[in-house]
Formats: sequence, structure tokens, C-alpha cells
Amino acid sequence: MSLKKIALIAALTLATQAHAQTQLATAGAMVIVPAYGEVTHPNDQVVATFFIEEQDKDKAAAASRVNQKMKQGTEIVRREDPKAILKTVGYYTYPIYPEVAPRPDGQPQPRPLVPTGWRVGQYLEVKTTNLAHLPRMTAAVQKILALNGLNFGLSPDTTRKLDAQRLIATYKNLNERVAAIASAMGRTLAEAVVDTVDFEGSGNYAGQQDAAPQFMRAAKAESVEVAEPSFEPGETTLQMRLVGKVKFR
Repeated sequence: MSLKKIALIAALTLATQAHAQTQLATAGAMVIVPAYGEVTHPNDQVVATFFIEEQDKDKAAAASRVNQKMKQGTEIVRREDPKAILKTVGYYTYPIYPEVAPRPDGQPQPRPLVPTGWRVGQYLEVKTTNLAHLPRMTAAVQKILALNGLNFGLSPDTTRKLDAQRLIATYKNLNERVAAIASAMGRTLAEAVVDTVDFEGSGNYAGQQDAAPQFMRAAKAESVEVAEPSFEPGETTLQMRLVGKVKFR
């Protein structure tokens, strides 16, 4: 063997020994590992908000029409979807004042004390899992009431069923991360022992918070035929996060 080859082998040996000497000791090390898991499922529940608004110089007349039309709309919902859960989420009465032009000097005019009319409205929240019948029910209700918003999500039963899947997915992610950390530390997964698992929370539920109804003006709902609307329920992703404390023997 030539002197050149002997010198090369000696250099490689010294480099390997130097690397081994600089490798951190990991015996007894405690590692904090965050893990994440999620499951996705088609939405199977919807919260629809219907409303009616009337304007009149006579407050009682406006309120009477609102009450009558809301009663009719509620009856339609119950007839079309008997299992739907109904909830009144708002009733308002606002005075209407005439518009006042500013004075020639640009200063605002004081508002008249006596209103010229009244705005009266009411909101109805409808929660249902009968998505197949939703377009027909909505079109029927829209003959009387206006549709203010739709919020698709997961029913409580579905959410509970998916909880176990989220746990399994999150814990699987913890194992995968610990395996990668062990490999980076020059250890094996068999040398790692889980000391603590802290489930910090269940993540974000998009699109499930209840928004306050918007008091918006609307055209009067006329009792005419309304074409069925098209809806795409979409899907919801449920997330979970945990933090594990892993100790290497």
C-alpha cells in the first residue's frame, strides 16, 4: 500500500473519531415534541337564517305585517322540514327620520324629534341536517321571508364520531416525529419512552361560530314562486394538537 493511501485512510479515521467525539450524549435526554392531527368530513348540517322587514308610518301596522309573515314562514319551515330546529334570533323596531340637508354654512341641521316612519324586522334561525331537502325548503320559505345567510358545518353526532379519528391521527403524528428525532440523535425509536402527553386543545372549528344577524334593509318578500337555489355544503376539517414529553434511555 502506498504512503499516499495510508495517509488518506489515517485522515478519514481521525475525522470519524472527531465526529464521534463531538456527538452530543443523549442518555436520559427529555425531548418536548408537538404533534398535530386532523380529519376532514363532508358537512352534514346547516344553519339558515331567514328574515322579514316592513316599513310603515304606523309602527303597529309594520309590526303586524312582520308578525303575520314570520308566522307564515315558520309554518312553511315546519311543514317542509318537521325535524328542523327553529330559533328566533332577533326582533327590532327602528324609527325612520327624514333626511335633513346641511345649513348653508355647512353645519349639520338638528335631527327632527318626530319620526316619519318605522322599520320593524324579525330573524328566524333554522338548523337542520336534511341537506337533500334544503333547496326545496328554502325556495318555499322565500315566498314569504328573505334568506339572510347559510352556515354549513358538522352535526354534534358526527363531531363526536370523528373525535376518536382525530386522537389516532394526532398520536400517530407524535410517533412519526419522535422516530425522526431519534434518527437525528443517532438513537432508535425503541430507546424512547413517552413520559407525558398533553392534549392542549381540539383546534379550530371553521364556519361553526354563530354570527350576529345583520340588520339590513330588504325588499318586501312577495308570495310568488321562487326557483330552488343551489347549495354546496362543502366539508369541515377538525384539528387537534398535543405536546408529548419523550425521554431517551
